[in-house]
Amino acid sequence: MQGNEQQAYDRGITIFSPDGRLYQVEYAREAVKRGTASVGVRTADGVVIAADRHARSPLIERDSIEKIHEIDSHVGVASAGHVADARQLIDVARRQSQVNRLRYDEPASVESLTKEITDYIQQYTQTGGARPFGVALLVAGIEDGEPRLFETDPSGTPYEWQAVAIGGSREDIQTFLEDEYTEEMDLEGGIELALRALASVNEDGLDATGVDIATIDVETEQFQKLSEEDIAERLEEFELGGEN
Repeated sequence: MQGNEQQAYDRGITIFSPDGRLYQVEYAREAVKRGTASVGVRTADGVVIAADRHARSPLIERDSIEKIHEIDSHVGVASAGHVADARQLIDVARRQSQVNRLRYDEPASVESLTKEITDYIQQYTQTGGARPFGVALLVAGIEDGEPRLFETDPSGTPYEWQAVAIGGSREDIQTFLEDEYTEEMDLEGGIELALRALASVNEDGLDATGVDIATIDVETEQFQKLSEEDIAERLEEFELGGEN
């Protein structure tokens, strides 16, 4: 009988279990853990987001693996979990960003944009016939001259961080970030920390074709993705490269 009751709570997204849990939301978090890792680092000079985008096959076109997206000129997003779910939320963020520019003639704040995304996510935790989004996002950008970094959770909760990891091996990468992060580091130091964090759980080292990095700096407030050549140079400089 107990097993049947457990299964009933398991099936219903709108039903709390007796101990206050929504099992479908917890399963969505497990889907995030199955995705490749993404890392965000906030520095005094700007924000860095980096993502592991290893391909399942050497025949797949690397450019078709999208882990980092530009939302607006001052905001970028990195994802972990179901890619299709991420694309849906990124479309929501882009629309909201453009609505803000058209309505108020100014860029959307990073915090309000994150909350718009998490409000949309939260609707899918209390709607019958739907399922939660099996993805977490890192929303990074510049707001009023200050760098901001947020994480979205499948429950619809936003968290602000100085440095954070989502996706596979999150606990190990987060421990590395907690040990190595300092508030005084500059943007280049943030890039190095993000790469070292991803490399800390990759025994074979990193490959420039399997990593995406983007920055938004305080001075220009512009989203900029690093080229494969720039990433390769840094991997060589930091001695983090693996065998191709």
